[in-house]
Amino acid sequence: MNWIECSYEYDGSYHGLLCCVFDSYTRRERPISISISGGAQTSLYTVHLVQTDMIHARRVLKSLYLKSCKAASLVKQSYLTCLPDKELVIYRLICKLYDEGPDFLKNPTDPAVYPLHTAIRHMSGELEKLRGFIRFSEFNGFYVAEIEPKNRVLPALRNHFCNRFADQAFLIYDRTHKEALLYSGGHWEIGPVDSFEMARPDKNEAQYRTLWKTFYDTISINERTNSRCQRTQMPLRYRNTMTEFQNADYFIEQEPPLTDAAVHVSLTTGD
Repeated sequence: MNWIECSYEYDGSYHGLLCCVFDSYTRRERPISISISGGAQTSLYTVHLVQTDMIHARRVLKSLYLKSCKAASLVKQSYLTCLPDKELVIYRLICKLYDEGPDFLKNPTDPAVYPLHTAIRHMSGELEKLRGFIRFSEFNGFYVAEIEPKNRVLPALRNHFCNRFADQAFLIYDRTHKEALLYSGGHWEIGPVDSFEMARPDKNEAQYRTLWKTFYDTISINERTNSRCQRTQMPLRYRNTMTEFQNADYFIEQEPPLTDAAVHVSLTTGD
């Protein structure tokens, strides 16, 4: 029986992607594209809308671990990257794993492996910088930060910040992917955010922001400024959410006094 070529659309979740693999094999179809439903893409091929089914996703995940734990980990990490057409690249790796076994994974230059390893290295570099560049603001004992990553880094950042803030409540909002990591009382959740708004700081927070900005400005030596080196160590794209690079309005305390509605966020259940 020949395989039929078509286009797949799914809900954008990790389990939804695994269901794309399940549907491909049960329906004897080879997707020539896998995209998130609701996009503006058009296709000359028949479009199949993949329904996310946890039973199907677990069956595919179990088969990956039976073939290779390394492959299962590679698929999970690759899903979080910003690799263009990552779904199709991941799908092709899984197909090759089923057809040939895991030996090809030992070769990092293999065409099925190389783009995923490259994307993961890029994400690892972004994670390393974000662990040091994330700036928290404090609102009545609740800590809030915003980031603008290229990759979906919140799952990878979770352990670091949940351990670091083990006895505190915090939220990290990903502006790029419109999702948030929320932690409180030893429990965490990552999910899509319908809306997010950070209030202006109260007097204490405004003072801390000003102190940090003053410290940053004071330790710099104008005569030794090396803009190229600074951009390498602290790329421009990270500075939009860093306290020391904000304009004057960021350091002005709010009026009237701060209330419990400092952070307005609607967090819906994610994967």
